[in-house]
Amino acid sequence: MNKYRTHTCQDLNETDIGKQVTLSGWLHRRRDHGNLLFLDLRDHYGITQCVIENNNKFFQILEKCKPESVLKITGKVSKRATGTENNELKTGKIEIVIEKIEILSEAKELPIPVFGEQDYPEDIRLKYRFLDLRRNEMHKNIVLRSKVISFIREQMIQLGFLEYQTPILTSSSPEGARDFLVPSRLNPGRFYALPQAPQQFKQLIMVSGFDRYFQIAPCFRDEDARADRSPGEFYQLDLEMSFVEQEDVFEVVEKLMLKLFKNFSSKKMTFEKFPRIPYDEALKKYGTDKPDLRNPLELCDFTEIFKREDVKFDIFKKLVQKGSIVRGIVTKQTKNRPRSFFDNIDKWAKEQGASGLAYFTIEKDEVIKAKGPIGKFFNESSLNEIIKISKAKVGDSIFLACGKETEILKILSLARDKIAKDLELIKDNQFAFCWIVDYPMFETDEKTNKIVFSHNPFSMPQGELEKLDFQNPLGIRAYQYDIVCNGVELSSGAIRNHIPDLMYKLFSVAGYSKKDVNDKFSGMINALSFGAPPHGGIAPGIDRIVMLLASKENIREVTLFPMNQNAQDLMMQAPSKVEDKQLKELNIKIDKKT
Repeated sequence: MNKYRTHTCQDLNETDIGKQVTLSGWLHRRRDHGNLLFLDLRDHYGITQCVIENNNKFFQILEKCKPESVLKITGKVSKRATGTENNELKTGKIEIVIEKIEILSEAKELPIPVFGEQDYPEDIRLKYRFLDLRRNEMHKNIVLRSKVISFIREQMIQLGFLEYQTPILTSSSPEGARDFLVPSRLNPGRFYALPQAPQQFKQLIMVSGFDRYFQIAPCFRDEDARADRSPGEFYQLDLEMSFVEQEDVFEVVEKLMLKLFKNFSSKKMTFEKFPRIPYDEALKKYGTDKPDLRNPLELCDFTEIFKREDVKFDIFKKLVQKGSIVRGIVTKQTKNRPRSFFDNIDKWAKEQGASGLAYFTIEKDEVIKAKGPIGKFFNESSLNEIIKISKAKVGDSIFLACGKETEILKILSLARDKIAKDLELIKDNQFAFCWIVDYPMFETDEKTNKIVFSHNPFSMPQGELEKLDFQNPLGIRAYQYDIVCNGVELSSGAIRNHIPDLMYKLFSVAGYSKKDVNDKFSGMINALSFGAPPHGGIAPGIDRIVMLLASKENIREVTLFPMNQNAQDLMMQAPSKVEDKQLKELNIKIDKKT
């Protein structure tokens, strides 16, 4: 190849025995056998074992060489001794007998080892991310990410999409998360915003007469971190299509996801055709609009049971009289589970901030009865009604929660996953995709009690436009949808509102005047006024897709240089202070809080 190597560290095999070769890479591991020194040399492609005898003049140099130093090794390919082969390596049947070495770069003492896959504190891993990324598992994750993105590009082009780039410096949006603001030197007192998503631009591309757009788009949101969300920036497959309905978008995305996940994983696809679950049904059955459909547990509504005279559980009955609801989860044939199983679920619920989960098990001697802390409060008649509602059977157990709907759904959606994991009901070898559809256009903000957009404000409402009931806006449904896989929301999308007069009406419901809309969305509303096609799209998150394919639970495991929980880059020490000269150029003065 060149002066540094004739081959990579995965190229050589038995057909190369006797060849003079040169390899370059990192000193991965060293094993001293007294008169022999074995080295594992590693590069991006793989590992090759090298060996040197103690009579070689380079023996003492290698003996003192620190791990992760970069070496250039020249020698002959030799067959490994019988019984010492390593079938896990492509080069596992050969080794290089070292004749000459050159230290290209000497490493200092390592703050974290590269050999092995030990778990180290996140702050150390992020500060020395370049070392962390040398570890085999992390290296494979990032290579997987690159291959996934390349595959997506190929498939999108085959599906008739063209890739366009949208601006990074744009205007601030009043909807969504907090913006990252960039001061303008040439326009004192004014700011650009980094795009939370190319939402308006991709719609403008459709208005401009292009038909199918996609982009691997960087997005910037000043949000708090969590396991499936990076603080600061992330990437998404942004796509938009003209002259389409909701099902057209679904068809494209399903084709892509099926090919993508089958190509990069051996796990089964639970559904070849992704189920469409209405938003209200998702909340009713699973307590969330991000259900993990590998989990067979569903929620049941038991509110009416606690209005019966023969049910004596007064705590729940009094709450129901005041407007609370009761929901529950039925677990199949858990009568022989130890008391600790049930108590641990109750204890766990309290740790999540709930008041706990009541429970009982259905049994039968001569009659149907309930066993457990609250079992005595139900007679045979009420239990038969519970069985009718929930389709429970003798031997099943029921966990119950009572309170406000939002609180109950939150704890039971978490409990559904917790119980399923404890009972080992979730099939880890599957990907279960679904669409959540029919989102409400509006919702009531819990803090302000005002009507706000529940999803994307640029969405098209469902139904005949002239018959929309703006007097009852909470009843309006929109062509908005989420795609979910194994309980992870990959993306939200929508069929867009391309009618200016309708947009003014919808925004007025959320408290925006016509002037507000014209000021905040001038580019969009102006473009729609000159003839806009019906259009729609979606933007699945690249980071979350790779996280699922790599079987990781944290997005930082599939991101090259992520920030920590406090949105800090410990490696590059960002965010950093800037000089007063730079601030002056931007007409900015910092007013520090005392």
